[in-house]
Amino acid sequence: MEFTLPSRVEDYRTRIARFVEDEILPLEADRGNYDAHENITLEAIAPLREKARTEGLWCLQLKPETGGQGLGKVGMAVCYEEMNRSIFGPVAFNSAAPDDGNMMVLEKVLDQPRQDRWLRPIVEGRVRSAFAMTEPHPGSGSDPSMMQTTATKRGGTYVIEGRKWFITGAEGAQHFILLARTSDDPRNGLTAFLFDADQPGWRIERRIPIMGPEEHGGHCELVFDGLEIPEENRLLNEGDGLRLTQMRLGPARLTHCMRWLGLSKRCVEIAQGYANERFAFGERLAARESVRMMLGDLAMQIEIGRLLVMKAAWELDRGGYARKEVSMAKVHVANLLHRAVDTAIQINGARGYSKDTVLEWIYRYARQARLVDGADEVHRMVLERSLGKHGRHFWRWDVAEGA
Repeated sequence: MEFTLPSRVEDYRTRIARFVEDEILPLEADRGNYDAHENITLEAIAPLREKARTEGLWCLQLKPETGGQGLGKVGMAVCYEEMNRSIFGPVAFNSAAPDDGNMMVLEKVLDQPRQDRWLRPIVEGRVRSAFAMTEPHPGSGSDPSMMQTTATKRGGTYVIEGRKWFITGAEGAQHFILLARTSDDPRNGLTAFLFDADQPGWRIERRIPIMGPEEHGGHCELVFDGLEIPEENRLLNEGDGLRLTQMRLGPARLTHCMRWLGLSKRCVEIAQGYANERFAFGERLAARESVRMMLGDLAMQIEIGRLLVMKAAWELDRGGYARKEVSMAKVHVANLLHRAVDTAIQINGARGYSKDTVLEWIYRYARQARLVDGADEVHRMVLERSLGKHGRHFWRWDVAEGA
């Protein structure tokens, strides 16, 4: 097993770390750069995005011919973790959700002319995108088979009727990936489409208020009442919607974990800094056994999360699906993030609960981690299903040929 990084990946990691330290953290520290939804203002982030592009730190997740850096999932794991030392890091490098996952899947499934139409504007940062799958009850959530939104084919056009909600970034998105039902087949009844925000036949019903800070474009409820999508804007074949969803969500779940590890480390960093400077009852907080145990345990849990993420990234890079590896990483790192920020707030006391640090921001953001892209319970069921299928081989090591 190899745990060293290629020098090229380390070069990217080092340059991203410097960029975050010198360029992004100063903006994060100034509350005047926050918009009404507690994200960085588009005006503040625009010069950083241009500078990241100029320095070759743009779209690390894509192939060079698409406009990226071709780092692969292992390289992304290292660099995404470094990016999210700041709460505003990923968007500066065009590596934030949902654009991140949308770009990766569109790169895989679109031919060159359609990449020029739908993917290139996102890669270049000229437009943003959204992924419209989740629906209100009784529609689909973690179970896509419950999807109620329909796509009825009429000649060379699909007519969309239905409703979606909690669609991240919808209010600011121009290009959408949409999942809709084209038949009652339990495995092949869903189909994926592309549509543009300027097309008629759909609307944003509302921007849903949430507990935490929001991505640009919020989390919206969408209504489709006759949106017409030409057949050429279908993704893959009719009935391949579930396949496309799996292609997108597996890597996207893992990139969430990569970023959450960066936030977890930031929480420890803030907690350590305060514990080292704060005195109580005649000694530094950092000298107290209880505080040292809390920080030591977090250091261990973060390292466990990094290993889980890296194993899943390695499996994806070699062409595997990494279903159980991604599920393990998703559950562990989502819970780790919540624990890390909660511990950091506890160590910081009232300071951590205030807006004098980003801890309360991260705390509110962290609660969604156990829900987005599959709740903890769903991923644990995935793991149990794999355990039931493979038994003791669930834990097997692959053996190199000729070894």
